[in-house]
Amino acid sequence: MARRSSISERHIGPRASKRGVTRAEPAHEGGPGGPRSKKETGSGGSLYRLLAWLSPAYPIGAFSYSHGVETAVEEGLIRNRDSLVAWLRSVLENGTGRVDGALFASAWRAAAAGDWPAFDAIAERAAAWRGTSEMALESRQQGGSFLSITRTAWPHPALDAAHQRLAGELSLPVAVALAAAAHGVPLDAALNGYLHAFVANLISAAVRAVPLGQSDGQRTLAALEDTVTETAMAAIAVESLDEVGTATPLLDWCSLRHETQYTRLFRS
Repeated sequence: MARRSSISERHIGPRASKRGVTRAEPAHEGGPGGPRSKKETGSGGSLYRLLAWLSPAYPIGAFSYSHGVETAVEEGLIRNRDSLVAWLRSVLENGTGRVDGALFASAWRAAAAGDWPAFDAIAERAAAWRGTSEMALESRQQGGSFLSITRTAWPHPALDAAHQRLAGELSLPVAVALAAAAHGVPLDAALNGYLHAFVANLISAAVRAVPLGQSDGQRTLAALEDTVTETAMAAIAVESLDEVGTATPLLDWCSLRHETQYTRLFRS
C-alpha cells in the first residue's frame, strides 16, 4: 500500500500540573527591566533585533536539525515541492507550529507583564511538551544557545534573571519570546518572524535532503506565507494552553525513526 504524507490525527498534548502563581510587580512601561530609550523602543530598533535573532547566521545551530524532514524524505513521504508544502503546512497548522506558537504568545505576555512565576510555568510546560527525545534536544539546545548568545550580544536584566532561575535551559520559542518582550518587539511581529524562521529552516533541510533547487525552496516558502500568518493569528487567539494539542502522529513517527536511521545529515 502506498504511503500517504498526511500527518493529521488527533492527539492532545499533556496537561501541565496546576500550581499557584504569584503575580510579580508590574514591569515599567516598555516591558520588563524598566523604561527604555527611544532607540530601544522605536520600530527600527525592534525590527533590527528581530532580524538579527531570526537570521540563519544567528549561532544557535538550527542548520543541524531537520525536525523529522530527513526521515520523511528517506521514507518517500517528501519527494518534491508539492509534498514538501503539504507536509510543512500540516506541521504548522496541526503540529509544532500550533503548539510552539501558543507557547510563544503565552510566554511573551507573561514576560511583558513581569509575571515571572507564570513565565516559569510556561517554560516548564514547553520543555515537557515534546513528543520524542530528538524533538526535546532540538528545542532545548537551540533555546539554550539563543539565550546564551542573546545575553552576550543584546544584554537585558530579564534574560540574566531567567538564565539564573531556569539554569540556562529554555525551549526555543520561550527563549525568543522572552527576548522579544524584554527588548520591546511586538508580539505579532515576533511570532510571525519566529514561525517564518522555523519553516524556512525546514525548507533549507529539504533543499539539501530531497534534493530540491533553490528556486523550489523559495516557491515553497512563498506558498506557506498565508499558513504562517494564520498559524500566528490562531496562536495569539489561544486563551488557555490546556486547549492546545497536536495532530501529527506521522511527524512523531519520523522523529522516532530518525533516532536509529543509518545515514543521517541532521540531528533530528
